[in-house]
Amino acid sequence: MISVNNLSVQFTGVNLFDDVTFNINDRDRIGLVGKNGAGKSTLLKILCGVQEPETGTIVIASGQTVGYLPQELVPDSVGTVLEETMTAFEQIDSMERLQEQLTAEVAERVDYESAEYGRLLSRLHDVTEQISMLGGVNRQEKAEKILLGLGFRHSDFGRLVAEFSGGWQMRVELAKLLLKQPDFLLLDEPTNHLDIESIQWLENYLSTYMGAVVLVSHDRTFLDNITKRTIEITAGKIYDYKASYSEYVVMMQQRRASQMAQLTSQQRQVAQIEAFIERFRYKATKSKQVQSRIKMLEKMDMVTVDEVSSESIHFQFPPAPHSGKIVLEASHLGKAYADNQVFDNVDFLITSGSRLAFVGRNGEGKSTLAKIIVGEISDYTGSFKVGHQVQIGYYAQNQAAMLDGEKTVFQTIDDAATGDIRPKIRNILGSFLFDNDDIDKKVKVLSGGEKARLALAKLLLTPSNLLVLDEPTNHLDMDSKDVLKNALLQYKGTLIVVSHDRDFLQGLTDSLFEFRGGGVHEFKGDVFEFLESKKLDHLKELEAVRKQKQEDQAEHAVSQNKLKYQQSKERERELRKLRSAVEKIEQEIASIEDAIAAKEELLASGNDVASDPGFYADYQKLKDSLEERMTAWEDATVALEMYEKE
Repeated sequence: MISVNNLSVQFTGVNLFDDVTFNINDRDRIGLVGKNGAGKSTLLKILCGVQEPETGTIVIASGQTVGYLPQELVPDSVGTVLEETMTAFEQIDSMERLQEQLTAEVAERVDYESAEYGRLLSRLHDVTEQISMLGGVNRQEKAEKILLGLGFRHSDFGRLVAEFSGGWQMRVELAKLLLKQPDFLLLDEPTNHLDIESIQWLENYLSTYMGAVVLVSHDRTFLDNITKRTIEITAGKIYDYKASYSEYVVMMQQRRASQMAQLTSQQRQVAQIEAFIERFRYKATKSKQVQSRIKMLEKMDMVTVDEVSSESIHFQFPPAPHSGKIVLEASHLGKAYADNQVFDNVDFLITSGSRLAFVGRNGEGKSTLAKIIVGEISDYTGSFKVGHQVQIGYYAQNQAAMLDGEKTVFQTIDDAATGDIRPKIRNILGSFLFDNDDIDKKVKVLSGGEKARLALAKLLLTPSNLLVLDEPTNHLDMDSKDVLKNALLQYKGTLIVVSHDRDFLQGLTDSLFEFRGGGVHEFKGDVFEFLESKKLDHLKELEAVRKQKQEDQAEHAVSQNKLKYQQSKERERELRKLRSAVEKIEQEIASIEDAIAAKEELLASGNDVASDPGFYADYQKLKDSLEERMTAWEDATVALEMYEKE
């Protein structure tokens, strides 16, 4: 358990935390929420020891470990992806060297009855148990499984970490952290650099994680799928809810409504008491009652209502000019970077008013196609055409980084504004929460969220009828994302959004382009309908099932029965296979346990076995083999149980 006691922290004269106390239990799933700047990241840094509080204490139970993934990190690895990931096992490597040393010492000694020999055996046993608990078996297999889950391919394992972008390097750091399996896992915006598939994998991984997990995230769906407890940081205080994020939102609104009701009632009571005091203050016959009410006011605990920031960006996109019916058209479109063919032979036709999401694993070409659409990339194969009178507004994935850091906020907008829009610059900036003091700040001193808001403000300067937005929600808090989504829902032009934020995409688009395996596959429907369809092995399998149902509509009942029979046979075949695998492993485990028991009987009998240097080596191999088979048994049992539940 981590115990936080009377924590206080100030930042630029404002209390981030004021006498805060709470506990984090061993299996907690906690979401930290609050406005940008409320202190969420600061709290994580304090919990992991990176930052010290001004007052208060953080107590971590003896022997328990804390792992921390910050929002931004500058990795300095010179090794390959797999080599860097395997450094997560440095502690186990060190203990294995110690184990080898102790085993050699045991083999050399002949003073079997001495206390020193007993202590040596005991220490060897303890070290062996620790290695087992830390997951010393199948290390590379575990590392590869997590790397694949986070979106790497087998071909990436041998590439240098330095060859990858910062986002992919952060995935390596996350993989190392997960492999270390700390008792308390602190993650600050872990989904920022992940695609939808990797986010879903991480959700599944964290849902069964053996330790506690504390998250900071602006992804509602991610929070709802993992957390069971929500800690809100507001105005230096915390409110602790035993609820997921969506449940917390309802409870928080109820809390503030209750506070308002209590405040109104108390103000009415105070007014009545003050009126009585004023009326009878100078009447001797009422002096006792007056004094009694004065003391009542002095002792009254005044109800306070939590300060809720009313600041929120507010804007709407300019009316979309008219365009032709066909907005974008591609035929046999392809793009390669050197030997890397990102996608090829892509055909599509996008009509006016379409609302599309680009989804898929990072590196499959989503941003590349966006850049082709807006004209940033011209060296492609095949043909690509932009329709008649199409005017494009573009928000690049690194849009905030593309801003000139030496310009002021006002200059950034003023330089891009033309015509009638120029007198409205201050109003536009005000809509994005830049006040008169902010507009003279240089862009380089702005936070990530402020740069994102400034980049969005630039989109309003020129009317467009095709918006191409590449990861527009990065660095935006939940309120700002809601405002952006609402503005996009009212936008009447054609919309293309590249995003991994499922909550943001839901209801915003009506079809998707999935980038997969060098191709682009269209899916008609919402993002959650698409994700549901992905539970099948392949989208083509889904289409085949649908087509088969249509073709055999006249014989629907017969076909269904036949299909069920075939599925039942296949299911029984798979169940037999899974059960057989479990039984085989159980037999192997029993055989290994018998061999271990025989070795231990020899040790207990006092026979002269220590003189044989191979005895303990064989004994250790049996223990390692048992651990490996137990892990295999767990995996096989889980696979069987999951299949039985389907």
